[in-house]
Amino acid sequence: MATLTLQLPAEYGYVLAAATSSLFINVMHFVLTGDARKRAKIPYPNAYATAEQAAKDPAAYRFNCAQRAHANYTENLTPFLGALLIAGLSYPVYAAGLGATWTTGRAVYALGYTGAGPKGRVVGSVVSSLSGFVLLGMSVASAIKFLPL
Repeated sequence: MATLTLQLPAEYGYVLAAATSSLFINVMHFVLTGDARKRAKIPYPNAYATAEQAAKDPAAYRFNCAQRAHANYTENLTPFLGALLIAGLSYPVYAAGLGATWTTGRAVYALGYTGAGPKGRVVGSVVSSLSGFVLLGMSVASAIKFLPL
């Protein structure tokens, strides 16, 4: 069985910085969702306001938007981090730049969705989706480079 020695590029620290920035976006979601929960007076352990509550109370509706934005973030975080860390092995500067773009898009998404409802998420969604798709392609190209062909 052959072994693989992995040498990280000198610029890989930028990739790790981009990955770390995504953790702060998670904290931002905690704050946005916690504030919205408090304003809507939705008690734990209820994950969302009911449809009836949201229809009657704008604060409950905004809580649901904040909660959904956070859920969408957590759904996308693992694929993003995987693609970022793999792409960064071969393309560290580009991967870090795209990672920063993705993180910025996710911040815009969170603030837009929480503040303006579903229509407010569109710009952030486009930015993060495009950068995420490019990172995915770069991760495939990076992985291919490591195949023993």
